[in-house]
Amino acid sequence: MILLRRLLGDVLRRQRQRQGRTLREVSAAARVSLGYLSEVERGQKEASSELLSAICDALDVRMSEVMREVSDELSLAELASMAALSDDDLLRPVLEPVQLPAPGERMSTITPKAAAVDVVAA
Repeated sequence: MILLRRLLGDVLRRQRQRQGRTLREVSAAARVSLGYLSEVERGQKEASSELLSAICDALDVRMSEVMREVSDELSLAELASMAALSDDDLLRPVLEPVQLPAPGERMSTITPKAAAVDVVAA
C-alpha cells in the first residue's frame, strides 16, 4: 500500500536537503518541534494542512509545488504497482457471481450486500 504521508515526507526532506538546511533550522522557522518535523519527514506522522503550510513557508516553497511533486510520485508508484499485477489480477471480476434459479423456479428476492446510498454515505 502506498502511504501518502511517506511520499509527502520524502518530498519535504528532499526540498530541505536541496537547500542545504538542517532539520533544526526548518523546525525553528516553521515553529514546530524538531522531533515532530523529523517524524513528518519519515512518514510516521500526518501533517495537518496548517503544519504543512508552515513547513512550506519555512522552506520558501509553494505548497502546490510540494503537492504536485507528491502527486507525480504517487502516479509513478501506482503505475509500478499495476505493472506488478498479473493479468489474472487485472481481469478478476469486480462483482461476485449470483446463483440463478433453475428454469421454472421463482427467483427469490435479491438482497444487495450494499446499496448505492450506503457506499456514498461511507
